[in-house]
Amino acid sequence: MTATRVHLVLASLMGAAGVALLALGAHVAGALVNTAGQMLLLHAPAIFAATLARKTGHLNGRLALLAIGGLILGVVLFAGDLSMRELAGQRLFAMAAPIGGALTIAGWVLLTIAALVPERPQAR
Repeated sequence: MTATRVHLVLASLMGAAGVALLALGAHVAGALVNTAGQMLLLHAPAIFAATLARKTGHLNGRLALLAIGGLILGVVLFAGDLSMRELAGQRLFAMAAPIGGALTIAGWVLLTIAALVPERPQAR
């Protein structure tokens, strides 16, 4: 499976999980689950857009791959930790949410750089 397909599948699953967590937060759980759902649901279409922008050459490919990976991992860690705290009463692991938040921010910054740095011409 290509990186493009993996990113699109993961973004789709993040969107579905975001909707599920928002529903859970509205009916059963509290604010942490709502925040986790919002993070997942807001970043899912951004990952779709970044993946398609990379695929169509609007982003530096290597930098965009790193940025998209950072966004996915960061949001999943952040949302996973908040969900675990709310639903299971324990953390995913120590510092999971701050690490996830930092990775998410770094992913956005790297995505900005990927938009500014052109691709190098392929050597023949």
